[in-house]
Amino acid sequence: MAQPLAPSGAHEKFAFDTVFEASGHVIHAAPRPKRSYTTDEVEAIRKAAEAAGEARAMASIANRQADALTLIARASQQALPGLAAVAHEHRVGSAELALACAKAIAAAALDKFPHAPVRAALEALAREVEAAPRLIVTGDAELQPGLQAVLEETAQAVGYPGAIQVRVDPIATPHAFTLDFGDGSASFDPAAAAERVSQALHAALAAEGLHAEPLIPGAGAPPEVQEPES
Repeated sequence: MAQPLAPSGAHEKFAFDTVFEASGHVIHAAPRPKRSYTTDEVEAIRKAAEAAGEARAMASIANRQADALTLIARASQQALPGLAAVAHEHRVGSAELALACAKAIAAAALDKFPHAPVRAALEALAREVEAAPRLIVTGDAELQPGLQAVLEETAQAVGYPGAIQVRVDPIATPHAFTLDFGDGSASFDPAAAAERVSQALHAALAAEGLHAEPLIPGAGAPPEVQEPES
């Protein structure tokens, strides 16, 4: 006995699958379910069932993949601050190593060519000192040997006609010197120059902080994490 669905808001009518006359003759009979199927029908039912099962399986796999990607994205976002801190420490360490190497190379170059900075300074100041009658060069004692000859040779090359006097400064740091030409002066102190470079480098690193260039060149902001649809 079957009862058909009634429209929403209406009462369902009671119905019978089979209706008989008073004489017993059947005047209405509901179709009976099919008990046997052909081979083609069985194959079609099998394929339909497999397709439905595969669709449900693929939907489940897609949901699991979306959940896994969400977890991976969250874990990556949580790891980025720590990774940025490690990258910043690496930048600072690399900069300090480069600075130490530069200091060592500069010190070796000054030991090898102690008069080169004085010669370069006089050549750069040729226009400023050309009218000065006298040029006084003061430096540490280790710089003095051979300095007078170097200065006179350089002065002749740049066309400086004045007198050059070399004096010793007992408190000067190694390879430091001062050129005094009356109307002005110029000084060079390798230790002070290295300290200024170090301070400028560390100030730049501190200002940069954890906001340096992306860890992956060309990468922008991390993608937004979207919850999978239920």
